[in-house]
Amino acid sequence: MNKLFTILFLIFLNFFFSHKQSFSEENKIKIGLLVPLSGENIKLGKQIVKATKLALRDINSDKIEIYPKDTESDPNKTLRSAIELSEMGINLVIGPVFYDNIIYLNEINNLTFLSLTNKTLDLPKNVISTGINSTSQLKTIQKFIELEKIKKTIFLIPNLNYDLEIKKGIKKSKIKIFKEHYYDIEPTKLTKQIEKITNYEIRKQNLFDEITRLENSDEVNKEKKIESLKKRYTLGGLNFDSLVVADFDESLKSVITSLIYTDVSPKNKYFITFNQWFDESLLNETSSQPIYYPSINKKNLENFEKKFFKEFNIKPNHISLLSYDLIGLIYYLTLKNDLSEINKIFKSKNSFKGKIGIFDIENNNINHRLNFYKVEQGNLKEIF
Repeated sequence: MNKLFTILFLIFLNFFFSHKQSFSEENKIKIGLLVPLSGENIKLGKQIVKATKLALRDINSDKIEIYPKDTESDPNKTLRSAIELSEMGINLVIGPVFYDNIIYLNEINNLTFLSLTNKTLDLPKNVISTGINSTSQLKTIQKFIELEKIKKTIFLIPNLNYDLEIKKGIKKSKIKIFKEHYYDIEPTKLTKQIEKITNYEIRKQNLFDEITRLENSDEVNKEKKIESLKKRYTLGGLNFDSLVVADFDESLKSVITSLIYTDVSPKNKYFITFNQWFDESLLNETSSQPIYYPSINKKNLENFEKKFFKEFNIKPNHISLLSYDLIGLIYYLTLKNDLSEINKIFKSKNSFKGKIGIFDIENNNINHRLNFYKVEQGNLKEIF
């Protein structure tokens, strides 16, 4: 009898634990990851995979499982990999990284994609942009403008493929602007356009006319006045208080150089630009300072970089931090919602505090509350 009881008990335990394990597996949250794991962007893709693994370790939960698939940075391969994820029963995917790779994803209606792109125009209905978009940046710039009580702001926007994104950001952020100007990034054309925007020739002629007038006048101490004027390049005010240059890297520096050439100084006007990801070369451009820009929280980025480097012995790309935060965001949402209704989750109003900062979620949009920084005298200072 005891032998029979023991056998029945062992059968029960085996049944219980096998079904418990099965139940646990069924209730795990499966997240797809669409990143380049081959081709020219393989290094970035592998860093994103590492960042998601780091996030899972830090969350310390076996509730989420990540399933990476290669995009090869190609829209056709991205679609094939997305189909494979769909066949695995996955309904939420982080990625793809690049805007060009999303074009066919509307063919898979049962998947929602948290793309790492910062572009928001013409997205398929099942793709949500999670990058640091223009709306997030312009809302932060607007906050600074209000803080400094700036009255007239002009926008300098390059004639490139993201100018429509900036127009959309201006509209959605409700930032108050005085005028918009579009410029060609080709250096010789750029300088001429900046001269026109800043009325350089008129102000230069004003200076020449004033010197001539003084030379022909009987004014007291006219020699000293003339000597002082000859140290200047132009004469006459500008009809704006600040300017926002929606540009990056060497092109941004070319615009600022042209502004300084036309006697528009960052010492007298606010020079503001878009997120520069703490480009250290800007610290060395002292003639262009002070210059202001929105960005993610620098201390959080540095802490993440230290953690990532300690774990993998490489410095991460900033997109890796974004993918790290998205794992945290998904985990947070699963604590409050059923992920099978993923579309409803991203349509409802919600907020999440990650390493980058605070995510604001509503109507299939993700915006970021950013910090604001000032580069002056070779140093970086946080404004808010």
